[in-house]
Amino acid sequence: MPFEPRLARRLLALLALLLAPAVATAEPDCRKMSQGADRFSVCTLRADRDEIRLWHSDADGRLYGGFTAIDSALKAEGKRLVFAMNGGMYHEDRSPVGLYLENGVQGGPLVTSDGPGNFGLLPNGVFCIGTRTASVIESRSFAANPPDCRYASQSGPMLVIDGDLHPRFLVNSDSRYIRNGVGVAEDGVTVHFVISDNRVNFHTFGRFFRDVLETPNALYFDGKVSRLFAPSLGRSDTGFPLGPIVGAAVPSDQM
Repeated sequence: MPFEPRLARRLLALLALLLAPAVATAEPDCRKMSQGADRFSVCTLRADRDEIRLWHSDADGRLYGGFTAIDSALKAEGKRLVFAMNGGMYHEDRSPVGLYLENGVQGGPLVTSDGPGNFGLLPNGVFCIGTRTASVIESRSFAANPPDCRYASQSGPMLVIDGDLHPRFLVNSDSRYIRNGVGVAEDGVTVHFVISDNRVNFHTFGRFFRDVLETPNALYFDGKVSRLFAPSLGRSDTGFPLGPIVGAAVPSDQM
């Protein structure tokens, strides 16, 4: 059997994952990055130690809608919010578009058919948070072999699919918005959450994940409504209520 460097790297990453302590960091690694003239805010977390979660509604069905409400709810758990952004597309009533799992409870079905809008621009995908792992998986591959996700949010389009940009992206597209999304490194634990600081098209946004962050798979969350909560960057964006929100929590006494 020939030696496979990629397989070896994955085995080493798995070994590191099994040996790593499950201790949450106080703050994610949030920083400003660039690609040419374009600027991005990037927050990097690790699924093997950080408590990455999705939020939509409380136990009584009341929509969180924003970062302040989630941070307030976390106080009852003795925790605080250290990072968050909108985490998937939603209908007018703020219900998720496509698959949505929150702590193992499904709030929306997986959609594998094409359709209107960015969500239906196939291939789209699912951001999956498992037990000390994370992944971005194309939706039809997800349907064929569903992974064990504790949290999941389907969105679209995919930005990067197995190292390639989405085939429908145009280099010179004039569709430019503030956009946000997520990419997972080849190790299956390093998760990069990105929001553009200036208006970019899909091609530019996808290239940032592929060429700068080197994520083999990345998923678009949304544009126009994109918002970030990152205290270390002095960001706590506000606006109208959001649907799904992804973020990270730590114990309140952890500084």
